[in-house]
Amino acid sequence: MIKNIIFDFGDIFINLDKQVVFKALQDNGIQDFLPKYHSINEDFEVGKISPQEFVERLQPDFPHLSPQAITDVWNSMLLDFPEYRLNFLENLVKENRYRLFLLSNTNALHIPHVIKIMGTESFERFKSSFEQFYLSHEIQLRKPNHEIFQFVLEQNKLNPQDTLFIDDTKENTDAANELGMKTWNLMVGKEDVVNLNDRL
Repeated sequence: MIKNIIFDFGDIFINLDKQVVFKALQDNGIQDFLPKYHSINEDFEVGKISPQEFVERLQPDFPHLSPQAITDVWNSMLLDFPEYRLNFLENLVKENRYRLFLLSNTNALHIPHVIKIMGTESFERFKSSFEQFYLSHEIQLRKPNHEIFQFVLEQNKLNPQDTLFIDDTKENTDAANELGMKTWNLMVGKEDVVNLNDRL
């Protein structure tokens, strides 16, 4: 029986355009998402580097772009947060049937931009819906590493068998599965988190 639900953020609640960064790279003559970009992104997502350092590491590949322009490209993958999803979440809170948690791989540039997109009031409504609001750059752990899931389970004394983890990235749900959690690998564009009851 599910007692706890851990939600991802991007493409679960807020819509993303993950291709926008690839397009920007291609526009600059870079055809592949090189290993160094994965490394830079991972360092940024666990708070090892600051926003300024992140931009500085990317700057050599975008010599004609200002630091602000690079930041704008990076943030442009964040789209809208539909109000109906926020309403769904708040109704779930009112039902008081589950302990709710957020667990997101994100960074120190994206969160201020999310607040700008949503507005401070809506963002606070969203954040306050969760018992804990875990952002990778703040806890210095990221999915799909087992440590991040173990951290959440142990901090909140959660039984993995009673816990559902929802994420759009199969690598992440596979890792949670390995630790005994129930999972929903949500198929973006085909499924929506508001149909959660169909999965419980």
